[in-house]
Amino acid sequence: MRTSVIIPALNEATGIARTLRSARADGPYEIIVVDGGSTDATREQAASADLVLSGPRGRAVQMNLGAAHASGDALLFLHADCEPEPGWLAAIGKTLSRRGVIAGCFRMRVAEPGALYRLIDACAAARVRLSGIVYGDQGLFLRRETFTAVGGFPPLRLMEDVYLSLRLRRLGRVALASARLRVSARRWQRAGLVRQTLRNWTLTALAVAGVQPDRLARFYPVVR
Repeated sequence: MRTSVIIPALNEATGIARTLRSARADGPYEIIVVDGGSTDATREQAASADLVLSGPRGRAVQMNLGAAHASGDALLFLHADCEPEPGWLAAIGKTLSRRGVIAGCFRMRVAEPGALYRLIDACAAARVRLSGIVYGDQGLFLRRETFTAVGGFPPLRLMEDVYLSLRLRRLGRVALASARLRVSARRWQRAGLVRQTLRNWTLTALAVAGVQPDRLARFYPVVR
């Protein structure tokens, strides 16, 4: 299965090269970076990607643009501050070959020591198993035809990953792959570990309950 990796980026010069090296190590079919108007050296640091595109700011529109230019059979949407560990490519093929599985994501590991971070990792895995809802920093992957069938990411300012998950789980199971993804701790460090976690849970619950995403956006500041 040919896998295209799509990375939306905005002012990610300090870490995107590491993410690209990690993604490249398993030999994906192609890596596409979609820059949303960075004012730092993100584009220069992303030069090792197979294709670097420029697009409007916003993860949803950036990822949809990358998908439109991708030619792989499967698509992996990877945040610029998340590094897949070895074995991720084979894990995608294995997961998507399971009966009834429509999409999947990786096991998350926040790149900081501490019991509370390990609890966050465990809760993220439990969320996927119990609800089929994936956050973007878990590395959502699916077949190209599935992505097309659901209309891609909804053009939202916030939680496009959650709303896409809600669409996907109507079609089949969203599964947790065996491979892991190292996730930057910056959002928790800046907002506060407990505060950020409770905010995530609350907004996800409201999204599932049908609250409009634009109403939720005011409570979720952008951290890059």
